[in-house]
Amino acid sequence: MKKITLIGSFSGRNAGDIAILANILHDFAQVRSDVQFLIPTLKPSFVTTYYGHYNVKPMGMMPWHFSLKAFGLATYRSMSSTDMVMITDNALFDRKLYNPLVNTLFSVALMAPTCKKKNIPIVFYNASVGPIETEKGRELMQTVLDATKLVTLRDSSTKELFEKLQLRSPHIHLLADAAINTLPSPDERLQKIFADENLFASDSAGTISFNVNSYIDNWSNTGKLTREQFCRIMAAAIDNVVEELGVDILLTVTQVMDEKITSEVRQYIQNAYKVRMISNRKYTCNDIVGILRGVDTHIGLRTHSLIFCAAVNTPMISINSYPKNAGFMRSIGQDDWMIEFEDLNVDYITQKVIDSWRNRNRRREELIPITSIEKEKARKAVHLVDELLG
Repeated sequence: MKKITLIGSFSGRNAGDIAILANILHDFAQVRSDVQFLIPTLKPSFVTTYYGHYNVKPMGMMPWHFSLKAFGLATYRSMSSTDMVMITDNALFDRKLYNPLVNTLFSVALMAPTCKKKNIPIVFYNASVGPIETEKGRELMQTVLDATKLVTLRDSSTKELFEKLQLRSPHIHLLADAAINTLPSPDERLQKIFADENLFASDSAGTISFNVNSYIDNWSNTGKLTREQFCRIMAAAIDNVVEELGVDILLTVTQVMDEKITSEVRQYIQNAYKVRMISNRKYTCNDIVGILRGVDTHIGLRTHSLIFCAAVNTPMISINSYPKNAGFMRSIGQDDWMIEFEDLNVDYITQKVIDSWRNRNRRREELIPITSIEKEKARKAVHLVDELLG
């Protein structure tokens, strides 16, 4: 039996991370039956409950497990007693480098020399990296790469970052995020959700989805836009869109921690009767993908809210709250549908959303061949890992 350690965030709070986990487990099950996945997690019961039908071994990362998230016994055991370490999503960056409650890079870099000495290959699995803005961060990133045998990335931005920082790495395969293969829930379940949440009313001109996240005041242009200013801008843009198009609004939460800021936006919206809200606290990543399939366009800050739209060819607009948003949008040829924070104002958001809504059919058709290619690229990673694993 081979063991593969998955490094990511798999506690169930983030629909994007869980979609990555679900697709990795599914894809590997198609090609191998001799793999056990070691999964460091804050909530072992979540992994067991939802993914116990796969060969998984969740490893607790709480203080009573002698761990402070990535720093501690879970990371040590899972990275030193395994056949491979797979780094997923955007797990490595150097913000708050020495704070284990936020940062994973420091802990992984501590273990990387052990992996190298024991000939345990580290693999970047359809991942991205960054930001890396300090010399210490660059040094630790190189330590991880020195023990790395395979790099598959989900966008070109990380490759460009490696080149900019002159980081040495194995040959880079530019592939795609595993979450792009997330399937919608069955129609019967979706119809019940639509009825329960009063979604997609027949007398509406359509539905536009908005997604915000709580990183607004510590990841993006810190100090240049307050949380209240951001909430008021988004709410005013939503009101403009409702009044101009007569559409319903869906506030889509894909990370439980974003419920608070989403509610703050909602309290400033004047046309509250047109607004619905759904959250991954209640619904699975498959449910959310199925719901987003029904909207006419989506505008979001969370990268995986954009990826979920791509999975079902729903036109999306990115507000670039962190580098991986831009990386993803460029990878699917949507460069013209991004908003940078310096352009974040009511009129600009309003016009961008209206333009997308009016061109929604054309945009869907354009996405179909692009996302089809991306889905195949995402699945290619499992075969590269299979070959390396032996």
